[in-house]
Amino acid sequence: MRSEQDLAELSRLVREGVGRLSWRMRAARERGGPTGLELAVLRRLYRAGTHTPTALADAEQIHPQSLTRVLAALDRDGFVTRRPDPTDGRRVLVEISTRGLEALRTYSEQRERWLAAAMADTLSETEQDLLGLAARLMVRIADS
Repeated sequence: MRSEQDLAELSRLVREGVGRLSWRMRAARERGGPTGLELAVLRRLYRAGTHTPTALADAEQIHPQSLTRVLAALDRDGFVTRRPDPTDGRRVLVEISTRGLEALRTYSEQRERWLAAAMADTLSETEQDLLGLAARLMVRIADS
């Protein structure tokens, strides 16, 4: 069994690796598309469905004023649609549009292409297999 110190060092290495990889993948994004916060809102709408702006702000842990600007940009670019809440006419419901889904898909494909090229250039086949195992283990930890 690993010591607490060994587990602490392993968790530091995993955190650093995941953080640096995440940063590099975000940096590989083409310029001119949705910002990081806009992508986060689109992902939330894709995964969790229609939200009110208040629920979106709470879910993303951002100030409602910041979300107002994000939603205005997403609406302007056709990435979301807004409609009145049928149960409460004072509220608005926001959902991802077809164009928003396409933007999210394009962003994901860009990141995956960069990652595939980096793995092919940097890792042996054995290391790629090991990375696949590690990725499945990280998903298992995240789901625990």
